[in-house]
Amino acid sequence: MCVQPGPHFPFNWRKSSHSADQGNCVEVATQIEYVLVRDSKQDNGGALAMTSAQWKLFLARIRK
Repeated sequence: MCVQPGPHFPFNWRKSSHSADQGNCVEVATQIEYVLVRDSKQDNGGALAMTSAQWKLFLARIRK
């Protein structure tokens, strides 16, 4: 699912402190039903939305 931020959907985006100021990172925002992920360079574009369960599975697979 792709969502588009707007005045009715103000997202509180955050990125890892490990990313420094390189600009090559992803940002994450959490909402009631979804975890949103976007490219930090595309701050006015859409975002990928995952359920909390999908996000946990995604992180677990990355850590392997």
